[in-house]
Amino acid sequence: MSKIKENIMPSMNSRERVLRTVNFQETDRTPIDLGGMKASSINVRAYNQLKVRLDIRTPTRVWDPKFMIAVVEEQVMQRFHLDVVPLDVTSAASDLSPNSAWTAHTLYEGAAGLFPPGVEIGKASEGGWVLLDDNGNLTSFRMPAGGYYFDDMTFNTPGATINPKAFKPVNGFTDEHLRSIEARGKQLYDNTEYAILGWGGGVCFLGLSLITDRLSNVTMGLPSEWMMMLMAEKATAHEMMDRSVEASISCLKQLHEAVGDRCFAWGIASDDSGTQRGEFIRPGLWAEMIKPHYAKLCAWIHQNTNWKTFLHSCGSIYHLIPHMIEAGIDILNPVQTSAANMQPERLKAEFGGKIVLWGGGCDTQHVLPTATPEEIRAHVRERLAIFKPGGGYVFNQVHNIQPNTPVENIIAMLDAAYEHG
Repeated sequence: MSKIKENIMPSMNSRERVLRTVNFQETDRTPIDLGGMKASSINVRAYNQLKVRLDIRTPTRVWDPKFMIAVVEEQVMQRFHLDVVPLDVTSAASDLSPNSAWTAHTLYEGAAGLFPPGVEIGKASEGGWVLLDDNGNLTSFRMPAGGYYFDDMTFNTPGATINPKAFKPVNGFTDEHLRSIEARGKQLYDNTEYAILGWGGGVCFLGLSLITDRLSNVTMGLPSEWMMMLMAEKATAHEMMDRSVEASISCLKQLHEAVGDRCFAWGIASDDSGTQRGEFIRPGLWAEMIKPHYAKLCAWIHQNTNWKTFLHSCGSIYHLIPHMIEAGIDILNPVQTSAANMQPERLKAEFGGKIVLWGGGCDTQHVLPTATPEEIRAHVRERLAIFKPGGGYVFNQVHNIQPNTPVENIIAMLDAAYEHG
């Protein structure tokens, strides 16, 4: 009686596994991401509690001070079989710096923390913390006593308007900055086997970045102004977005020269296009106004690099996904399955094999913070059974793990992702 040989995939390293996944090729297991970008990571408080449980006693680096996102360390990467590391242009220089160059500060529950070089924290007059600028002056970013994030107190400032003539998108990096990006990319590529996800220099058409980061003379609180321009001042809106894309292409040219194929993908936008119940704007308007500019940017990347294009867009965006695919988006995150029309089965059936789904592996809104570990494991097993077949799926929870998430639930989620992936 002859034996039937099992078709077992050879073991892969993280870089091979992710690259094959984003090309819809067979892999030994589903890749796992925690911390590959600032919207796929974990809040500092939850991370510190995880480190205590794992008996990791190093001070925690705060990757993003405003949102209090932690840098995921090598010990955690190995413990949970993680596959992706970030190359973020905003933090490349600080990532290369030793802990002694970072600013020490006591975090939640007295845990030792490190803020990026040059970032200082002060005490607000009403209690809590406030971010300071380079000169030690108070900024508008405050964290109330007992809070978890820094909020911009100028948000929704009344009376602010958009001045298209003042729109000056960043179109390049200094030589010093590019050298730090190149050095960080080389460090990650030569010394690890992780897949490297690049981020920075992209666009943001519907999120707040278009208004806060690229318009020098206005404050936050202008999404409604911008959306009215998309309907009432279409030529001006198109011209502004085209300038933004041209500036991004200039940035990406420099970044590709510095990094090359060390990165498998580049984040072209963090552009939240949906609410909990539906899209921010009509899909037809999105296709008319936004889609051509995404298409131009994606076309340049696909024609001039080997990168995949990575889009972060929260909320209910079901009716936009076909347009995103046509525009050239290769990877979609965070796959917010708790939003309307974003059922996992529906997304996989309609878009599987057409766009890589990066996220949706655990509902951080209704399940991860409140369910039992056993329920978490069942939830993850169910999600993987839906998303895994046919490839093109990277496990990640929906957006960042929040500060009040029980540590045993985090462990249950990540262990189940490895076991059932």
